[in-house]
Amino acid sequence: MNLAIEKTRVNEPDDYSPQDGAASHHRLMIPTDCAGLRLDQALAQLFPAHSRSRLQAWLKSGRVSLNGGLHDAKFKVWGGEVLEVDAAPAPEEVAEAPEDIPLNIVFEDAHLLVIDKPVGLVVHPGSGNWSGTLLNALLHHAPELAGVPRAGIVHRLDKDTSGLMVVARTLEAQTDLVRQLQARTVRRHYLALVHGTVTGPGVVDAAIGRHPSQRTKMAVHSAGRVAVTRYSVCERFTRATLVECRLETGRTHQIRVHMAHVGHPLIGDATYGRRRSGNAVLDAFPRQALHAFRLGLVHPATGEEMAWESPLPQDFESLLAIIRTELAA
Repeated sequence: MNLAIEKTRVNEPDDYSPQDGAASHHRLMIPTDCAGLRLDQALAQLFPAHSRSRLQAWLKSGRVSLNGGLHDAKFKVWGGEVLEVDAAPAPEEVAEAPEDIPLNIVFEDAHLLVIDKPVGLVVHPGSGNWSGTLLNALLHHAPELAGVPRAGIVHRLDKDTSGLMVVARTLEAQTDLVRQLQARTVRRHYLALVHGTVTGPGVVDAAIGRHPSQRTKMAVHSAGRVAVTRYSVCERFTRATLVECRLETGRTHQIRVHMAHVGHPLIGDATYGRRRSGNAVLDAFPRQALHAFRLGLVHPATGEEMAWESPLPQDFESLLAIIRTELAA
Protein backbone atom coordinates (compact mmCIF):
# COMPACT_ATOMS: atom_id res chain seq x y z
CA MET A 1 0.00 0.00 0.00
CA ASN A 2 1.19 3.53 -0.76
CA LEU A 3 0.40 5.66 2.26
CA ALA A 4 0.72 9.42 2.34
CA ILE A 5 0.85 10.24 6.05
CA GLU A 6 0.93 13.53 7.89
CA LYS A 7 2.42 12.84 11.33
CA THR A 8 1.65 14.89 14.41
CA ARG A 9 3.85 13.27 17.06
CA VAL A 10 6.96 15.28 17.95
CA ASN A 11 10.28 13.66 16.90
CA GLU A 12 8.49 10.92 15.02
CA PRO A 13 10.80 8.53 13.10
CA ASP A 14 10.81 8.75 9.31
CA ASP A 15 9.76 5.12 8.97
CA TYR A 16 6.63 5.64 11.12
CA SER A 17 3.45 3.94 9.91
CA PRO A 18 -0.06 3.62 11.42
CA GLN A 19 0.79 0.12 12.60
CA ASP A 20 3.17 1.55 15.19
CA GLY A 21 0.25 2.87 17.20
CA ALA A 22 2.51 5.42 18.89
CA ALA A 23 1.03 8.68 17.58
CA SER A 24 -2.25 10.02 18.89
CA HIS A 25 -3.38 11.50 15.55
CA HIS A 26 -3.09 10.08 12.04
CA ARG A 27 -3.81 11.77 8.71
CA LEU A 28 -3.36 9.68 5.59
CA MET A 29 -4.78 8.97 2.16
CA ILE A 30 -6.80 5.81 1.60
CA PRO A 31 -4.75 3.66 -0.82
CA THR A 32 -6.37 2.47 -4.03
CA ASP A 33 -6.08 -1.19 -3.03
CA CYS A 34 -8.70 -0.49 -0.35
CA ALA A 35 -11.21 0.49 -3.04
CA GLY A 36 -14.61 -1.11 -2.50
CA LEU A 37 -14.01 -1.93 1.18
CA ARG A 38 -16.23 -0.77 3.98
CA LEU A 39 -14.68 1.91 6.15
CA ASP A 40 -14.26 -0.47 9.09
CA GLN A 41 -12.56 -3.01 6.81
CA ALA A 42 -10.18 -0.37 5.49
CA LEU A 43 -9.36 0.69 9.03
CA ALA A 44 -8.60 -2.92 9.95
CA GLN A 45 -6.10 -3.12 7.08
CA LEU A 46 -4.49 0.23 7.82
CA PHE A 47 -4.31 -0.23 11.61
CA PRO A 48 -3.66 -3.95 12.15
CA ALA A 49 -2.16 -3.34 15.60
CA HIS A 50 -5.58 -2.36 16.93
CA SER A 51 -8.48 -4.70 17.62
CA ARG A 52 -11.70 -4.50 15.60
CA SER A 53 -13.61 -3.58 18.73
CA ARG A 54 -11.31 -0.60 19.27
CA LEU A 55 -11.69 0.50 15.67
CA GLN A 56 -15.47 0.24 15.99
CA ALA A 57 -15.27 2.33 19.16
CA TRP A 58 -13.31 5.00 17.26
CA LEU A 59 -16.00 5.09 14.59
CA LYS A 60 -18.89 5.27 17.05
CA SER A 61 -17.27 8.04 19.08
CA GLY A 62 -16.58 10.24 16.03
CA ARG A 63 -12.82 9.83 16.14
CA VAL A 64 -12.58 8.82 12.47
CA SER A 65 -13.30 11.27 9.63
CA LEU A 66 -13.16 10.86 5.87
CA ASN A 67 -12.63 14.00 3.80
CA GLY A 68 -13.63 15.93 6.90
CA GLY A 69 -16.94 14.12 7.40
CA LEU A 70 -18.14 11.38 9.73
CA HIS A 71 -19.45 8.09 8.36
CA ASP A 72 -20.63 4.78 9.77
CA ALA A 73 -18.72 1.51 9.56
CA LYS A 74 -20.53 0.38 6.39
CA PHE A 75 -19.58 3.41 4.31
CA LYS A 76 -17.54 2.33 1.26
CA VAL A 77 -14.20 3.85 0.37
CA TRP A 78 -12.72 4.05 -3.14
CA GLY A 79 -9.17 5.25 -2.56
CA GLY A 80 -7.85 8.78 -2.50
CA GLU A 81 -9.98 9.96 0.42
CA VAL A 82 -8.24 11.74 3.27
CA LEU A 83 -8.62 9.72 6.45
CA GLU A 84 -8.07 11.29 9.88
CA VAL A 85 -8.02 9.21 13.04
CA ASP A 86 -7.76 10.32 16.64
CA ALA A 87 -6.04 7.28 18.15
CA ALA A 88 -5.34 8.67 21.60
CA PRO A 89 -6.15 5.94 24.13
CA ALA A 90 -9.29 6.39 26.17
CA PRO A 91 -8.55 7.28 29.81
CA GLU A 92 -9.74 3.89 31.03
CA GLU A 93 -7.30 2.15 28.67
CA VAL A 94 -4.29 3.64 30.46
CA ALA A 95 -5.82 3.91 33.93
CA GLU A 96 -3.73 1.14 35.48
CA ALA A 97 -0.36 2.66 34.70
CA PRO A 98 2.42 3.22 37.24
CA GLU A 99 2.74 6.82 38.45
CA ASP A 100 5.38 8.31 40.71
CA ILE A 101 3.08 9.47 43.51
CA PRO A 102 4.49 9.72 47.05
CA LEU A 103 3.15 7.19 49.54
CA ASN A 104 3.21 7.32 53.33
CA ILE A 105 4.15 3.70 54.06
CA VAL A 106 3.61 2.69 57.68
CA PHE A 107 4.67 -0.95 57.29
CA GLU A 108 6.13 -3.01 54.46
CA ASP A 109 7.38 -6.55 54.01
CA ALA A 110 7.25 -9.17 51.26
CA HIS A 111 3.57 -9.84 51.93
CA LEU A 112 1.94 -6.60 53.03
CA LEU A 113 1.95 -2.85 52.64
CA VAL A 114 0.15 -0.62 55.14
CA ILE A 115 -0.50 2.86 53.75
CA ASP A 116 -1.55 6.03 55.57
CA LYS A 117 -3.74 7.54 52.84
CA PRO A 118 -3.99 11.33 52.70
CA VAL A 119 -7.16 13.29 52.11
CA GLY A 120 -7.84 13.79 48.39
CA LEU A 121 -6.19 10.61 47.11
CA VAL A 122 -8.60 8.40 45.16
CA VAL A 123 -8.05 4.67 45.71
CA HIS A 124 -9.09 3.18 42.33
CA PRO A 125 -9.19 4.73 38.85
CA GLY A 126 -12.72 5.46 37.71
CA SER A 127 -14.92 8.00 36.00
CA GLY A 128 -13.41 11.45 36.49
CA ASN A 129 -10.28 10.01 38.16
CA TRP A 130 -8.50 7.86 35.60
CA SER A 131 -5.04 8.71 36.93
CA GLY A 132 -3.33 9.98 40.06
CA THR A 133 -4.80 7.25 42.26
CA LEU A 134 -3.44 5.03 45.00
CA LEU A 135 -3.49 2.10 42.58
CA ASN A 136 -1.23 4.03 40.16
CA ALA A 137 1.12 4.88 43.01
CA LEU A 138 1.27 1.27 44.20
CA LEU A 139 2.18 -0.01 40.73
CA HIS A 140 5.09 2.42 40.64
CA HIS A 141 6.30 1.56 44.15
CA ALA A 142 5.92 -2.21 43.73
CA PRO A 143 5.70 -3.21 40.04
CA GLU A 144 4.98 -6.85 40.96
CA LEU A 145 1.52 -5.70 42.09
CA ALA A 146 0.54 -5.67 38.41
CA GLY A 147 0.14 -9.43 38.84
CA VAL A 148 -2.25 -9.12 41.80
CA PRO A 149 -5.92 -8.22 41.23
CA ARG A 150 -6.64 -4.53 41.94
CA ALA A 151 -2.92 -4.11 42.65
CA GLY A 152 -3.44 -5.86 45.98
CA ILE A 153 -6.06 -3.43 47.33
CA VAL A 154 -8.52 -5.33 49.52
CA HIS A 155 -10.56 -2.49 51.03
CA ARG A 156 -11.14 1.17 50.26
CA LEU A 157 -11.30 4.57 51.83
CA ASP A 158 -13.30 7.38 50.26
CA LYS A 159 -11.34 10.11 48.49
CA ASP A 160 -11.80 12.59 51.35
CA THR A 161 -11.34 10.06 54.15
CA SER A 162 -7.79 9.75 55.49
CA GLY A 163 -6.02 6.95 57.27
CA LEU A 164 -4.81 3.38 57.26
CA MET A 165 -5.27 0.82 54.49
CA VAL A 166 -3.69 -2.59 53.98
CA VAL A 167 -2.48 -3.81 50.58
CA ALA A 168 -1.55 -7.40 49.74
CA ARG A 169 1.69 -7.93 47.81
CA THR A 170 0.89 -11.51 46.78
CA LEU A 171 -2.15 -13.46 45.68
CA GLU A 172 -1.86 -15.65 48.76
CA ALA A 173 -1.83 -12.64 51.08
CA GLN A 174 -4.76 -11.08 49.26
CA THR A 175 -6.84 -14.25 49.58
CA ASP A 176 -6.06 -14.47 53.29
CA LEU A 177 -6.91 -10.81 53.94
CA VAL A 178 -10.19 -11.08 52.05
CA ARG A 179 -11.10 -14.08 54.21
CA GLN A 180 -10.24 -12.10 57.34
CA LEU A 181 -12.49 -9.29 56.17
CA GLN A 182 -15.29 -11.73 55.46
CA ALA A 183 -14.83 -13.26 58.92
CA ARG A 184 -14.97 -9.74 60.43
CA THR A 185 -11.64 -10.22 62.19
CA VAL A 186 -9.88 -7.23 60.62
CA ARG A 187 -10.10 -4.43 63.18
CA ARG A 188 -10.86 -1.08 61.54
CA HIS A 189 -11.36 1.88 63.87
CA TYR A 190 -12.25 5.40 62.77
CA LEU A 191 -12.55 8.79 64.43
CA ALA A 192 -15.53 10.80 63.21
CA LEU A 193 -16.77 14.24 64.20
CA VAL A 194 -20.56 14.22 63.95
CA HIS A 195 -23.36 16.70 64.37
CA GLY A 196 -25.29 16.84 67.63
CA THR A 197 -24.86 15.21 71.01
CA VAL A 198 -24.33 11.46 70.91
CA THR A 199 -25.66 10.05 74.19
CA GLY A 200 -23.60 6.90 74.53
CA PRO A 201 -22.18 3.80 72.91
CA GLY A 202 -24.36 2.06 70.39
CA VAL A 203 -24.62 -0.23 67.42
CA VAL A 204 -26.13 0.54 64.03
CA ASP A 205 -27.27 -2.72 62.45
CA ALA A 206 -28.95 -1.58 59.24
CA ALA A 207 -28.56 -2.95 55.71
CA ILE A 208 -26.99 -0.61 53.14
CA GLY A 209 -27.51 -0.58 49.40
CA ARG A 210 -27.59 1.76 46.44
CA HIS A 211 -30.00 4.67 46.90
CA PRO A 212 -33.17 3.86 44.91
CA SER A 213 -33.30 7.20 43.07
CA GLN A 214 -29.90 8.88 43.58
CA ARG A 215 -27.48 6.37 42.13
CA THR A 216 -24.33 8.08 43.37
CA LYS A 217 -25.48 7.67 46.97
CA MET A 218 -25.93 4.76 49.34
CA ALA A 219 -28.86 4.37 51.72
CA VAL A 220 -30.27 2.23 54.49
CA HIS A 221 -32.96 -0.04 53.07
CA SER A 222 -34.16 -3.61 53.45
CA ALA A 223 -32.88 -4.72 50.03
CA GLY A 224 -29.30 -3.78 50.92
CA ARG A 225 -26.47 -5.86 52.32
CA VAL A 226 -25.86 -6.49 56.02
CA ALA A 227 -23.95 -3.60 57.59
CA VAL A 228 -22.92 -3.20 61.23
CA THR A 229 -21.16 -0.21 62.83
CA ARG A 230 -20.33 0.10 66.53
CA TYR A 231 -19.68 3.55 67.97
CA SER A 232 -18.64 5.10 71.28
CA VAL A 233 -18.20 8.67 72.51
CA CYS A 234 -14.68 10.13 72.76
CA GLU A 235 -15.47 13.80 73.39
CA ARG A 236 -18.61 15.95 73.45
CA PHE A 237 -18.97 19.57 72.35
CA THR A 238 -21.91 21.99 72.24
CA ARG A 239 -22.98 21.13 68.70
CA ALA A 240 -20.84 18.13 67.85
CA THR A 241 -19.44 14.86 69.20
CA LEU A 242 -16.17 13.09 68.47
CA VAL A 243 -16.94 9.39 68.18
CA GLU A 244 -14.94 6.25 67.57
CA CYS A 245 -16.55 3.94 65.03
CA ARG A 246 -15.62 0.31 64.55
CA LEU A 247 -16.60 -1.46 61.36
CA GLU A 248 -17.78 -5.04 61.46
CA THR A 249 -18.63 -4.92 57.76
CA GLY A 250 -17.25 -2.75 54.99
CA ARG A 251 -20.03 -1.33 52.85
CA THR A 252 -19.53 1.73 50.66
CA HIS A 253 -19.88 4.94 52.75
CA GLN A 254 -20.92 2.77 55.71
CA ILE A 255 -20.01 5.09 58.61
CA ARG A 256 -21.31 8.16 56.78
CA VAL A 257 -24.65 6.47 56.00
CA HIS A 258 -25.07 4.84 59.40
CA MET A 259 -24.31 7.95 61.47
CA ALA A 260 -26.67 10.01 59.31
CA HIS A 261 -29.29 7.27 59.76
CA VAL A 262 -29.18 7.68 63.57
CA GLY A 263 -29.40 11.47 63.31
CA HIS A 264 -25.70 12.33 63.63
CA PRO A 265 -24.26 12.94 60.15
CA LEU A 266 -20.58 13.70 59.82
CA ILE A 267 -19.34 17.28 59.92
CA GLY A 268 -18.38 18.37 56.40
CA ASP A 269 -20.21 15.54 54.62
CA ALA A 270 -21.76 17.21 51.57
CA THR A 271 -23.52 13.99 50.52
CA TYR A 272 -25.14 12.79 53.74
CA GLY A 273 -24.64 15.74 56.10
CA ARG A 274 -26.27 19.01 57.04
CA ARG A 275 -25.66 22.23 55.16
CA ARG A 276 -25.93 24.36 58.29
CA SER A 277 -25.05 23.51 61.88
CA GLY A 278 -25.33 26.95 63.44
CA ASN A 279 -21.54 27.22 63.78
CA ALA A 280 -19.37 28.82 61.10
CA VAL A 281 -16.29 26.75 61.95
CA LEU A 282 -18.12 23.44 61.59
CA ASP A 283 -19.88 24.57 58.42
CA ALA A 284 -16.60 25.62 56.81
CA PHE A 285 -14.90 22.23 57.15
CA PRO A 286 -14.44 21.16 53.50
CA ARG A 287 -14.70 17.36 53.72
CA GLN A 288 -16.22 14.63 55.86
CA ALA A 289 -14.47 14.58 59.24
CA LEU A 290 -13.48 10.91 59.14
CA HIS A 291 -10.10 9.29 59.75
CA ALA A 292 -9.15 5.59 59.84
CA PHE A 293 -6.83 5.80 62.85
CA ARG A 294 -6.34 2.15 63.84
CA LEU A 295 -5.95 -1.07 61.82
CA GLY A 296 -5.40 -4.57 63.19
CA LEU A 297 -5.12 -7.95 61.48
CA VAL A 298 -3.38 -11.31 61.49
CA HIS A 299 -0.30 -11.38 59.28
CA PRO A 300 -1.21 -13.73 56.40
CA ALA A 301 2.22 -15.40 56.32
CA THR A 302 3.39 -15.45 59.94
CA GLY A 303 0.06 -15.61 61.81
CA GLU A 304 1.24 -12.76 64.05
CA GLU A 305 -1.33 -10.31 65.45
CA MET A 306 -0.41 -6.88 64.12
CA ALA A 307 -1.80 -3.38 64.65
CA TRP A 308 -0.98 0.15 63.52
CA GLU A 309 -2.21 3.64 64.42
CA SER A 310 -2.24 6.88 62.47
CA PRO A 311 -2.37 10.40 63.94
CA LEU A 312 -5.15 12.72 62.87
CA PRO A 313 -4.32 14.78 59.77
CA GLN A 314 -3.61 18.47 60.33
CA ASP A 315 -6.97 19.78 59.14
CA PHE A 316 -8.92 17.47 61.46
CA GLU A 317 -6.60 18.21 64.40
CA SER A 318 -6.92 21.95 63.81
CA LEU A 319 -10.71 21.72 63.70
CA LEU A 320 -10.76 19.92 67.03
CA ALA A 321 -8.41 22.47 68.58
CA ILE A 322 -10.73 25.30 67.60
CA ILE A 323 -13.95 23.69 68.77
CA ARG A 324 -12.39 22.60 72.06
CA THR A 325 -12.04 26.32 72.75
CA GLU A 326 -15.23 27.63 71.15
CA LEU A 327 -17.67 24.78 71.66
CA ALA A 328 -16.58 23.15 74.90
CA ALA A 329 -19.55 21.27 76.34
